[in-house]
Amino acid sequence: MSILNTLKLNSRLKFDQILPAQPCVLCGTMSHAGLWCTACDYEMPYFDAPHCPVCARNTPDGSLCGHCLTHPPAFHHTLAVFSYQFPIDQLIQSLKYHSQLPLAPMLAKKLLDRIDEIPDLVIPMPLHPVKLKDRGFNQASLIATPIARKLGVPLNETACHRLRNTPSQTSLPWCERERNVRDAFDCTLDLSGKHIALVDDVLTSGASMNELARAVQKWGANKISVWVAARATSNLR
Repeated sequence: MSILNTLKLNSRLKFDQILPAQPCVLCGTMSHAGLWCTACDYEMPYFDAPHCPVCARNTPDGSLCGHCLTHPPAFHHTLAVFSYQFPIDQLIQSLKYHSQLPLAPMLAKKLLDRIDEIPDLVIPMPLHPVKLKDRGFNQASLIATPIARKLGVPLNETACHRLRNTPSQTSLPWCERERNVRDAFDCTLDLSGKHIALVDDVLTSGASMNELARAVQKWGANKISVWVAARATSNLR
């Protein structure tokens, strides 16, 4: 275990000991470990299976997947904590569509436990202003903010923005998702030579994230990492 990971573990153990007990959001027992208890955490669908280091598609031996070999995305690495399956899928939907905002820092904490490289800048997946006004918050920003603060890295929520209020990707067939978000993002900040971390709640087809990464790349970023709370692993092309 690296010194960085050892320090993270020691800090987490000390922090958990002083947390007030609260009902686990999954089983209802009293928890000192955060929103869900240690027993439920053990059963969580952590994303530990071998996967492509670029897009995080499952691969037999952790090698580069065929899709990234033939159609390399604009980003260079993906870090995911969970597989997008029960109960994480329900928790993220509760955050996103039912305003269960305390889930965001918990997901951020889980991401922090796995981050082993410090970027120059953190950028959350932007929402279109219409959607942001309707929802009232950007879940990607809520996850990215405590991560950037803990790492001591700048967070910029206005460097990139959506040019079009595209339909939700979840409502579209997989074959239409790339077209739906093509050229949907723009950036207004010089990112020359910088390592940028893009943060979102879930990576599914990767189409939206790739378009955001393309916009970031156009403005000079030389390395782009993707950090997501969960990775969808079924029905991937």
